[in-house]
Amino acid sequence: MDAVVRLGELVHELDGYPRYFPQGLRSFLAATEALGSWVAIRGSDLVGHVALHRRTSKPAMDLAGRATRLPVERLAVIARLMVAPAARRAGIGRSLLQHAEAQAVALGRAPFLDVVTAHTAAIELYERCGWSKAGRIIAEIGDGQSFEEFVYLSPKATAPAAP
Repeated sequence: MDAVVRLGELVHELDGYPRYFPQGLRSFLAATEALGSWVAIRGSDLVGHVALHRRTSKPAMDLAGRATRLPVERLAVIARLMVAPAARRAGIGRSLLQHAEAQAVALGRAPFLDVVTAHTAAIELYERCGWSKAGRIIAEIGDGQSFEEFVYLSPKATAPAAP
C-alpha cells in the first residue's frame, strides 16, 4: 500500500489527480467499497493502479444508469486509474483499464467511469480505447466545492435488448 500511496502522490503532484481526498490519500486509495483493485509492476517498480467500485457520485451513477438503461446495482465504476509519470505511453494505462473493464463484465456489471473535464490526457486514453461520452455532470464534494466531469461508458456497457 505504501507504494500505491507514493504513486498517488506523484500523480497528484503532476496532474492534480485525485482532486479531492478529505481523509487522506491512503484512505482514498484503500476504499472499502472496491470490488477489486490491481497494480502494474515493471521490473521491481509499481507503475500503475486501477480499482473497480460499486458506486461514485449520485449524478454520475444516475447518468450511467440512464445511458445504459441498467439499474445502478448492475454498474461498476472504473476508478483510481493512475500511471507513474515515468512509465506513461507504454500501454500500462490501457492494460489496467481493459483489465478492470473485463473484471466488471465478469461480475455481470456494465463498466463506466467519471473523469474531471480538465484531465484531457485521461480522456484521450478512454476515447482511444473506444469508450463513449454519455454526458457531463457537476460533481459536488464534501466541502461545498463542485467541478465538471464527463461520464464515459465502456464499449462493453451494453443496454438490455428492447422488449
